[in-house]
Amino acid sequence: MNSELQARIEELVQNNKIVVFMKGSKLMPQCGFSNNAVQILNSLGAPYETVDVLQDADIRQGIKEYSNWPTIPQVYINGEFVGGSDVLIELYQQGELQQMVEVALAS
Repeated sequence: MNSELQARIEELVQNNKIVVFMKGSKLMPQCGFSNNAVQILNSLGAPYETVDVLQDADIRQGIKEYSNWPTIPQVYINGEFVGGSDVLIELYQQGELQQMVEVALAS
């Protein structure tokens, strides 16, 4: 990944309390896993941003290298990589995701 792309991704991750790199948008998810992430975050009522990787091939590949995680969606909270859809579901079911979101929004 070139330094310009890395800087673009870092800016998105650092400048948003919660950001989801996904297929589609929060209003129109383009895959089931992205939809899962959106539904979970919507249920928490937390404000978040999305980046549609289908609109930018560089971001689509670059985010996988940035996180060293092979799949989309990817969720970042407070600049930290949380995981994909399966991890989000698990954290949500355990009640940990709500705490992470509250801490992020309070900081």
